Amino acid sequence: METRKTESMDGVRKTFDEWAQNGKAESMETEHGKNVLKFLKTISFDKPFTFLDVGCGNGWVVRKIAQEKNCKKSVGLDKSKKMIIQCKKKTEDCKKEGFIHTDIESMSYKGKFDFVFSMESLYYADSVEIALEKIYKVLKPGGLFFCGTDFYSDNKATSRWADIMKIQMHLHSEKEWKRFFGKAGFDVKTKHVKDPKNAKKWKREFGTLFITGTKSEK
Repeated sequence: METRKTESMDGVRKTFDEWAQNGKAESMETEHGKNVLKFLKTISFDKPFTFLDVGCGNGWVVRKIAQEKNCKKSVGLDKSKKMIIQCKKKTEDCKKEGFIHTDIESMSYKGKFDFVFSMESLYYADSVEIALEKIYKVLKPGGLFFCGTDFYSDNKATSRWADIMKIQMHLHSEKEWKRFFGKAGFDVKTKHVKDPKNAKKWKREFGTLFITGTKSEK
């Protein structure tokens, strides 16, 4: 069992190490940026807050959030060491930003966060359930976790991605994602952010699925 886990995680790490070097990281920023920014504009950052990006890629969301005047700390983590190297190269001596080479299941961090974000990364975890449990623990009471994905079984156009990429990707329906979040302790809401003018039909009709989990105040 442990061997299969190591092999699957190494496959994901290897792929994203390659993407960090061949420009794919920047193309992901372009591909997902519009819908992510559209979603983030619906979030109120009107009080001092801390932010964690799980699977931060080249760190573009971390840098964007660090520009918010009420942001105290914006942290990104990624299991690809070469992605983290890219993050640090792109950071301009901003004390608000921090980057960690780890996966969420193994993350060791003393503080807790007001917001946790993850875009197109949670389904790469060896165990989605364990990842969600860890995210729940690192959130402050009343904190929010935003998980965005284009890879979900209700969207037939993207559900083939795992076969194309040939690495571990857990495919779930919107209903299943809601169940996972609920089991971890979150109050759950979902929202589809569509791009009506996009040339891709699935982006117009299905869009990015955002699952929002709220941690109880208690």
